[in-house]
Amino acid sequence: MAADDHRGAMFRVIVPNQHSRVTNAELFFDLVFVFAVTQISHTLLHHFTPLGAVQVTILFLAVWWVWVYTTWVTNWLNPELTPVRIMLFLMMLGGLMLSTTIPSAFEGRGLWFAIAYASMQVGRTAFWLIATPAHRTLVRHNAIRILAWLCVSGVLWILGGLSEGETRLWLWLAAIVWEYISPAARFWVPKLGFSSVEAWAVEGSHMAERCSLFVIIALGEAIVVNGATFAELSWTAENITAFLAALIGAIAMWWIYFHKGAEAGSERLSKSVESGRLARLAYTYLHMPIIAGIILTAVSDELVLKHPTGHSDIRTVASTVGGPLVFLVGTILFKHSIRGFLQLSHGVGILALLGLGWFGGHLSPLWLSVATTLILIVVAVWESLSLGSKPEEAEAH
Repeated sequence: MAADDHRGAMFRVIVPNQHSRVTNAELFFDLVFVFAVTQISHTLLHHFTPLGAVQVTILFLAVWWVWVYTTWVTNWLNPELTPVRIMLFLMMLGGLMLSTTIPSAFEGRGLWFAIAYASMQVGRTAFWLIATPAHRTLVRHNAIRILAWLCVSGVLWILGGLSEGETRLWLWLAAIVWEYISPAARFWVPKLGFSSVEAWAVEGSHMAERCSLFVIIALGEAIVVNGATFAELSWTAENITAFLAALIGAIAMWWIYFHKGAEAGSERLSKSVESGRLARLAYTYLHMPIIAGIILTAVSDELVLKHPTGHSDIRTVASTVGGPLVFLVGTILFKHSIRGFLQLSHGVGILALLGLGWFGGHLSPLWLSVATTLILIVVAVWESLSLGSKPEEAEAH
C-alpha cells in the first residue's frame, strides 16, 4: 500500500479554481523540439518533391504525436517530482536522437529514427502505467490500452526501419495512421473495451498553455532561421523587404492565434465537463495543422529570402500560399471547437489565399510573400475588431 501511495503521489494535485502551471522541466524538455522543428523545415526545403513532402509529413506527424502524448502524461503526472523529471530527461535524450536522424530517416538512419520514436512512445507510457496506483482502475486501464496500441505501432516502426525504400514508407505510413486513429477509436482493446470520457479528464489551462508554447516554438524557429539566412545575404532592397514580410507575417500569425483564440481555448477547456474530449479534438488533432502551417511558412520564407525576384516556381507557390492556408484552416477549426462558430475573417482569408494560389506563379516570390502577409494582417485586424465588442463570456463559449 505504501508503494501505491508513493506512486499515486506522482500525480498532479488538482486544486479547484487554481490553474496548474507549466514547470521548468517541461520547458526544458521542449527545447529538443525546437531542434526537431528546424530539422523538419530544412528536410522539406531540401526534399521538396511530392515523395519528399509525403516523407516529411510522416516525420512531422511522428514528432507532433510524441510531443503531444508527453504533454498529456505530464498533465496527469507532476514534473516537479524527481522520477517524472528523470523520465522527461530520458525523453529528451530520445528526442535528440529522433531529431538528428530526421534528415536521413528515409535513407541510412531509418532504424535509429524508428528505435528512438518507438522507445519514447512505449517507454513513457510504461512509466505512466507504473506510476499509477492500483486503486486508480480507470487510469490504469487507460494506460494499458494506450500501451497496447503503441506496442503494435512500435513493431511497424521498427520493421520499417529494417526495410528500405517504398517498403519503409508504407510501413511507417501504416504506423502513423494506426496511431492517429487510436484516440478516435478510444483505444479499444479486447476485454478492457473502450476508454471512458472520465479517464481522459485534464487540467485545462495546463494543456492549453503547453500547446500554445509549441506554437511559440514553431514561430520562434521560423524567426531564428530567417534571421540566420538574412545575415548571410548581401542586403538588397528585395531581400530586406522579404525579411520584413516574413517577420510581419510571423507576427500576424501570432496575433491570429494568441490575441483571442488561445485565452478563449484555455477558459473553455478549464470549464468543460468533458475536458478530455475537447482536449483530444482542439489540442491533440487541430493544433497539428496550425504547427504544420507555420513550419511550411518557414520553408517559404527561406526560399523567398534567397530568391526574391523572377517568377515563383511550384515550390515557392506551394509553401508561400500553402503555409498560411494550412495555418488558417487549423486555426478556424480550433476556434470553432472552442467557440462553436466559424470565424468569418478566417474563412475570407482562406478563400483569398486559394485565389492567390491560382495565379501565384505569375508573381515574383517577393510579391507573393507580401500578398500572403497582407492577407494575414487583414484576418488578424478583422478578428480583433469583430470580437472586440463582445463580452468575455461570448468569446469563451
